[in-house]
Amino acid sequence: MTYFMFATGIENSYPTVQGGRVRVDEMDKCGHYARWQEDFSLVRDLGLRYLRYGPPIHTTWTGPDRYDWTFADLTFGELRRRNITPITDLCHFGVPDWIGTFQNPDFPAQFARYARAFAQRYPWVQLYTPVNEMFICALFSAKYGWWNEQLTTDRTFVTALKHIVRANVLAMHATLQVRPDAIFIQSESSEYYHAASPQAIGPAEVLNAVRFLSLDLNYGHRVSSDMYEYLLDNGMTRDEYHFFLHGHLRHHCVMGNDYYVTNEHLVHPNGQTEASGEIFGYAVITRQYYARYRLPVMHTETNLCQGPAGDEAVRWLRKAWANVLQVRNDGLPVVGFTWYSLTDQVDWDTALRENNGRVGALGLCDLNRTVRPVGEAYRALIQAWRAVLPTQSVVLSLPLVPPGEGADQKA
Repeated sequence: MTYFMFATGIENSYPTVQGGRVRVDEMDKCGHYARWQEDFSLVRDLGLRYLRYGPPIHTTWTGPDRYDWTFADLTFGELRRRNITPITDLCHFGVPDWIGTFQNPDFPAQFARYARAFAQRYPWVQLYTPVNEMFICALFSAKYGWWNEQLTTDRTFVTALKHIVRANVLAMHATLQVRPDAIFIQSESSEYYHAASPQAIGPAEVLNAVRFLSLDLNYGHRVSSDMYEYLLDNGMTRDEYHFFLHGHLRHHCVMGNDYYVTNEHLVHPNGQTEASGEIFGYAVITRQYYARYRLPVMHTETNLCQGPAGDEAVRWLRKAWANVLQVRNDGLPVVGFTWYSLTDQVDWDTALRENNGRVGALGLCDLNRTVRPVGEAYRALIQAWRAVLPTQSVVLSLPLVPPGEGADQKA
């Protein structure tokens, strides 16, 4: 039987900026280190039993095969005591200082050792997101020049991407050595690029192929001939590509997809993009991703800022949930929904590039831990739908795709 997961998350981004000199730690900015027990109480009070959550990698993973589990022992012990099921997020937009950046070729193998060590210490944990939003992490770090390595070429983007996805795949293998029934929920941004004019169709088609690269590699889906040339032209070797074709573990995976109003883009003839706002919406774009990968789906992130009217986030929650019900009613195997995050976030208006201390009213609760209207609406939604979509605190099995199904697409 499939159990539906209503979830939220603790925002735990920790990229570096300013040439690696400054680390942006959202758990610190949002007060979680001081108020983690209160945060877990709020999760339960809102009727939630699933939490996207992970230890801060930069203070936990202190060197090769060296770990400081102090904070993780406290928090994961409390999650277990409270019967909150973590969807464990091991890498969220950053790496420890000793690794450097995602350009480091040693990162994948070292990260797999970290994942195995975590699984050995917390063998009761079953659900994992080894690397959060692999595409966005590579894009913002190595193509936009915003985080970590702060580089801006196709070659640095492909280098970051291949290291990040390889790390994700190797971490899955390492975790399964400890927990053979582990399930991996790839929380990945679901994007779409709209051509602004006929002259922009070509650039938009390229971007709409690039958006799939992280999951194509992760799930062993053969890329198009254009994307194969793009990868090889920018430093991926044939052997590296074939590792992804044959090393995947799609039969242990749930395709987690994140959707925000910023996930759709307008493309101009010169390849420049701008935000388009919601045009297709979650349901249309999720069908595209499902048609490509044919895996169980979990809606793993959304939010909207509570504005002057006070009900903007509530209306977005209702729209997001209606989209989830629509694709579920169309027959897609949707296994969960997430409002991200539990509390408001800080400085995401500049994608964490500036330390302004500006609070975004995006959470189910504000930073004083007062439940926002969207939190009350989410609690009511969960209560209303729980009888229709059965839930329990631990996922024991999911209708996963057999190993060979859907993995033999031609380039």
